Amino acid sequence: MPLVAPHELFKKAYEGKYAIGGFNVNNMEILQGILLAAEQERSPVILQISAGARKYAGHDYIVKMVEAATAKTDVPVVLHLDHGADFKICKDVIDGGFTSVMIDGSHHPFEENIAVSKEVVEYAKPRGVWVEAELGMLKGIEEDVVAEEHVFTEPEEAVEFVEKTGANSLAVAIGTSHGAYKFKGSAVLDFDRLEKIQAALPGYPLVLHGASSVPQELVEKANKYGAKIDGTTGIPEDMLRKAATLGVVKINIDTDIRIAVTAAMREVMINDPREFDPRKFFGAARDAVKELVAHKMRNVLGSSGKI
Repeated sequence: MPLVAPHELFKKAYEGKYAIGGFNVNNMEILQGILLAAEQERSPVILQISAGARKYAGHDYIVKMVEAATAKTDVPVVLHLDHGADFKICKDVIDGGFTSVMIDGSHHPFEENIAVSKEVVEYAKPRGVWVEAELGMLKGIEEDVVAEEHVFTEPEEAVEFVEKTGANSLAVAIGTSHGAYKFKGSAVLDFDRLEKIQAALPGYPLVLHGASSVPQELVEKANKYGAKIDGTTGIPEDMLRKAATLGVVKINIDTDIRIAVTAAMREVMINDPREFDPRKFFGAARDAVKELVAHKMRNVLGSSGKI
C-alpha cells in the first residue's frame, strides 16, 4: 500500500476515541518490528523520522527503506517528520516523499510560532501533506529538543493559533515530558486543561508528545545486563488511554522503543558472549520492538483492529 496522509485515519480515531501511535524509526530492525506489530494488530501506524534519524541514516536511505517495507502491506502507514525545526527541513521532507510533517515552533514567541507554522502549512497543503504544529513546551530532552520547564498550552491561545496557521493538528502540553527521566515524582496530566482545549476546538485532532511510559520491567532487564538506566519515570498507560478519549488522536512513543532494543541486545550479548553474529543481536531487538508496539496498540492506544 502506498504511504498515506493521516486525514481519514485521524477522523476515525477522533470519532472512535482511540489514538494512533507515532513510533520513531532509526534503523531497519525498528522499522520491521513496528510494521510486524501493525500487521498483527491490524492497526494503522505512523512512522516518525526525527532530524537526528535523517542525519544518522540519510534521507534517501530512510525513505527507500520505508517504501520497501510498506510495498506489500495493506496497513495504512504515514511517514512523518518529528520535530521539524524550521521551514527548510519541512520543505525538504515534503519534497522527499513524507506524507506528514511537524513544524516545531514552540520555542519561538507566540506570533513567530504562528508565522513559521503558517509558512509550512501554505507549502504543504497544496501537496496533500499533513501539518502538525506545537503550542506550549514539554520539559525534558529528546535529541536536539531541550526544555528546562513546562509551558502548558492555553486553550484560548490554541484556538487563535489554529485559526491563524491552518495547522491540521496540534501537539499540546498538558504535563507529558520528553526522555526517560521525566519526573522526580509521579506523572500528573492536566486533563481539565485537555478537556478545555477539546471543547474550544471540537472535532480537532490533538497530539501528545513525550508519552513513553518507560516500562520498569524493561528498565530492570536492561540494567540486569549491564545498563545504568536509573531513576526513570514515564506516563502511566491508563492516563494515555484516557487522553485518547479526549481528542488526542496521535501519541508519540520513542524512549520505550530505545529501552526495549537496549534490553534485548544486552541480554543476547551477556548470555552468549561467544556470539558475534550481528543478526542475533538485532533480531532480538526487532522481536522486542514488535512485542512492545503490539502491546501499545492493543492496550494503550486502542488502535488494534481498526483497519
